[in-house]
Amino acid sequence: MKKKFLKYAIGLFFLLISGLAAFGQNRPDAVQEYRNGNYERAVSICLNEISVNRNNIESYVVICWSLVRLNRYEEAKTYAQSGWNISRYDPRIVEILGEINYFQGSNHEALRYFQDYINLAPEGQRMEMAYYFMGEIYIRLGRFRHADIALSTAVHQVPDNAAWWTRLAYARESAGDLQDAAAAYERALFLNSQLPDARMGLERIRQALGSR
Repeated sequence: MKKKFLKYAIGLFFLLISGLAAFGQNRPDAVQEYRNGNYERAVSICLNEISVNRNNIESYVVICWSLVRLNRYEEAKTYAQSGWNISRYDPRIVEILGEINYFQGSNHEALRYFQDYINLAPEGQRMEMAYYFMGEIYIRLGRFRHADIALSTAVHQVPDNAAWWTRLAYARESAGDLQDAAAAYERALFLNSQLPDARMGLERIRQALGSR
C-alpha cells in the first residue's frame, strides 16, 4: 500500500512540475518581445502584469524601455515615476528617467539622473549610453570640455561607434582643440568612410589648420 502511494505521489509531483514548466513556456515574456523589437507587444504584456501586481518593478522597467523606443516619452515618464516610487535606487529606472528627460529637452534633469545612475551602477549595462547622452547634453549647453570628457568615456567603452567619434570630434572642434578633433574625425572615417558629418568636419579642421 505504501509503495503504491509513494509511486502515486512521485507521479503527481512530476506531473505538477511538467505543468509548471509548460505554463512558464507559454507565459508571455515582455523582455523577449522587447529584445525582438515588438515594443507594442511588450507594452501590452507589461500593462497586464502591472494590473495583477502594481509593485512589479520589472514590468515598469520594460514598459519604460519599450515606450521610449516608441517615442512615447510622456507615457514613459509616468511609468518611470511610478517605478521610481517603488524602487528609487533601481539603476535601470534612474537611467531611463535620464533618457526620457534627454529626449524631452530637460537637460539639467537628465544630467542629474545620468550622474545618479553612474553612482548607483559604476559597471551598469547602460553605462556607455549614459556617458554618450551626457556628452550630447553638454554640447547642447555649450560646455564642450565636459562633452569631450563624457564622449571620450563613451568611445572608450564602445570604440567602434563611428557616430560617437564624430560627436566627440565636434565637441573638441567647438572647444578649439583642432588637432585632437582631427584625430577623432579620422577615427570616425576609418570606421565608416561614408559619414558626411565626419568628412565635412575633417575638411573644416584641415582648412583651419592650413590657414594658420
